[in-house]
Formats: sequence, structure tokens, C-alpha cells
Amino acid sequence: MRFATGTVGRAANTQNVSEKKMKLQYFGDSQDSFKWDYHDYLTDILGFETLNILLMLTPDDGTSAGSTKPTLFPARSEIIEFCNKIKEIQDVNLLEDLPLFLDSNYKVHLHEKNNSFLNREKYFSGIKNIENQVIFVDPDNGFEPSKKYSSKHIRYKELSMILHQITENSVISVFQHFRRISFIEDFNKIQNQILDYIPSAKIAAIYWHKLMFVLITKSEETYNKIVQANIEYARRCPVKNINFR
Repeated sequence: MRFATGTVGRAANTQNVSEKKMKLQYFGDSQDSFKWDYHDYLTDILGFETLNILLMLTPDDGTSAGSTKPTLFPARSEIIEFCNKIKEIQDVNLLEDLPLFLDSNYKVHLHEKNNSFLNREKYFSGIKNIENQVIFVDPDNGFEPSKKYSSKHIRYKELSMILHQITENSVISVFQHFRRISFIEDFNKIQNQILDYIPSAKIAAIYWHKLMFVLITKSEETYNKIVQANIEYARRCPVKNINFR
């Protein structure tokens, strides 16, 4: 499905100068193809009304990173079309049109889309909480490392802040880039850190190439649905799953 009438023009007109300088170089690449294919699938199969996206944009780094074609990941044709469009236009507001491409029933909410996340305490508070939702947190690199964090990471205490603001059945998904150890080993480290902050958390993950999504919920029922959804997703896409231990 195409963009809703007038959306492209509206989005382009609302893009401000500071936003253009932020890291949009990865928009529409192969990792985006996996990212949006999976999160559309997950939100839809859980029957939630909202995909709430927390972008953590940092300045473009001046490299050629982000140049991989979306077809490198075998997403649905509608997702490939979507990625090509956002790569061309490079405006975060276009993410709100994701469900239009799949005729999906949920809506995309861009959290604090007009404000910088660099005021971290403010950014990670005030989370939209009116229904069950998938909350996708999208830092450059993923979770804070053991020694020092930067604007490219989400901190575990910030994850805890989000989890305490949302419904029992909601899901948080966090982008995690490959860190030169196996994803299974990294998942175990991440899981232990999360449990230190939220002992009741249920945690799973799905990964492909150099990208993993770590999924956290407080609900045993929702966790079981995530595990089954990931099994089904892996039957049509070259991904691997890790479950709570």
C-alpha cells in the first residue's frame, strides 16, 4: 500500500534543520528491512494497537555505513518498498506510515519526535501508556557496556523506567548491535543486567547478521506469545531465537 494522500509532502515540510543533521544515514538499509518487517509482524500478531518508537538519533558519522540495500534481508515486498521510500526521503515522520504499507490495524507513535533524547531523564519518562503496546527503543549501538556508556546506548535504569510506566502485557524491544561476542553470550549478559533491575522481567531475543532485538515483558502470557511468534517468524526468515533461561 502507498503512503496516505499528502503524507510525503507533509512530512517533508515538517523536517527541521537540526533533524536533517541527525543520523538518518541508516534509513532504509538492510537492518531497517529486518527492523520494520519484524516489528510490524510482532505488533500485528500480538494484536496491539500501538507500535511506540523511541528513536535515539545521534549525528551522522560521515562514513558509508548504512549503504546496504534493503533486499539483503528477505523482508516482505511491502517492507522493501517502504525502506526504499524512507531511504529516498529520509524523514523520521514517514515511520508513522509503516502500517499503511501492510494494511495493518495498529498505529505508529513517535515518542517525543520533536525533542532531543539527550535530556535522558525527560526523554525516558512520560511514555505513552493508554493500552498494550510494543515499544521499540532504537539506540545506535544497544545496551550500555560494562565500563562506559554514551549517547549511543540505552542504560538499564532507563529500561527500568520505561517498564514501570507501561501495562503488564506490553513489550519493550531494544536494538542491539553485534559486540564481537556471540549473540547468545551477549544475551546472557544483558539478561542478567536486566534482571538486576527488574527481577520479574521475562526476556527473549531474535537476531540476524549483526543485529539483535532483545524483548522484555512483565507478563508470562505475553512472553509465551512472543516465543511462539518468533518461532513462526523464523520459519520464513533467516533469523535465530534465544529464549529466557
